[in-house]
Amino acid sequence: MTGMSRWFIGIGIALIVLGLLWPWIQKSGLGRLPGDIIIEKEGFRFYFPITSMIIISLGLSLIIWIFRK
Repeated sequence: MTGMSRWFIGIGIALIVLGLLWPWIQKSGLGRLPGDIIIEKEGFRFYFPITSMIIISLGLSLIIWIFRK
């Protein structure tokens, strides 16, 4: 297999796992943490989950670091 096909297979598997875990992810509170920016006005909603993105990034970085060792 080429490098590109391995990436596509890996991304596909990650999306399947994420889809299967989605009910538990929603219950965990990600996306509704303090620091997530939500601006709601009439006919407009802006959502920027900065705190949730930082936590997910730290978690993924930790997982990648563990697997590289």
